[in-house]
Amino acid sequence: MQPPLPLVDVSGTPRECGVAYGAAAAELIAANAASYMARFAAAGIDAKRARGYGALFREASRRHVPRVAEMLDGVAEGSGVAVDEVYALNGRTELIYSAEPHECTAIGVLGERTVSGHTLLAQNWDWHPDQRPYALLLATRDERGGEVLALTEAGMLAKAGLNDAGLGVCVNMLGTVRDRRDGGVPYHVLLRAALEARHLGAAIKAVCAPPRGASINLLVGQAFPGGTPGDVIDLEVAPGDVGFLHPADGVLTHANHFETALSALDTLKGFGGSSFFRSARARRLLGTGPIDEPALRSVLRGHGGHPQSICRHDEPGAAEEDRTESLYSLVMDLDERRMSIAAGPPCTAGGYHDLWVGKTT
Repeated sequence: MQPPLPLVDVSGTPRECGVAYGAAAAELIAANAASYMARFAAAGIDAKRARGYGALFREASRRHVPRVAEMLDGVAEGSGVAVDEVYALNGRTELIYSAEPHECTAIGVLGERTVSGHTLLAQNWDWHPDQRPYALLLATRDERGGEVLALTEAGMLAKAGLNDAGLGVCVNMLGTVRDRRDGGVPYHVLLRAALEARHLGAAIKAVCAPPRGASINLLVGQAFPGGTPGDVIDLEVAPGDVGFLHPADGVLTHANHFETALSALDTLKGFGGSSFFRSARARRLLGTGPIDEPALRSVLRGHGGHPQSICRHDEPGAAEEDRTESLYSLVMDLDERRMSIAAGPPCTAGGYHDLWVGKTT
């Protein structure tokens, strides 16, 4: 069974990985950059301004996460896409989507609640359906031996993913009145920085320390060696503040609104939407007994509140900027270093394809 989307597998220094990735996916990266440049223009940001923001994102990334910036510079070199456009692409959330977060639902389960005793993460990645053709899987092996497998969009380095240290990340968009376009390191760059970390504390630092312009939620977990139980934590990250959530009864879920009491106003309160029930619903659907992967997949296929359900469906007649559906569905076993991925919406998926960090075929 083939993966439901393209797989790019590269190795070397950050720059070498970036150049090889850029060359391997050059056509897809150029098409995705053009797609987002058109979206920027529709939002009132012309090409010159978008590249100007890209230059600011590059400067902040090189200062605070230089290894990730080296890889992105390599992506531009290998693909032939202008470097400032590559960084604008990686800052697309900061540029056009900060007001009303689109949808995702993420789940973390500690080994004390799983049938296997393993730490599990899962999520549906919900996004504009026109972006589906630009998604890919990126597998990297750096010169230090660190390996990362991530779902991403062409020209970006990560969304949800995991690494060979048993550390995994799921992601949800958030929004606050503090969000701005020129506020520091783009959140897609921060996602990659978290996945480059070798332990949970370093991943948290990688997200909390740099300056940020957009709000983001990261559900982060790690399986520990030697029989030590793994852990999961949720980070609600806003410009100038961070909130933390921990598992209750071995389970942690999150959608697209703040569940901690941060000092900045959550912009989703001015829009409403399904986020305010999806996270709680996922927790209830998981019940109180042992949880296995089929149970997680069942929750991710849930249609309560359809079409704005955990398994999200595109709505006929929705405004173009409001269209969203579950593009891909993921379950990650951090102990096994395994990602299972299905094309979405997951209710229609023919099955999940398994990939392991370090063994992507």
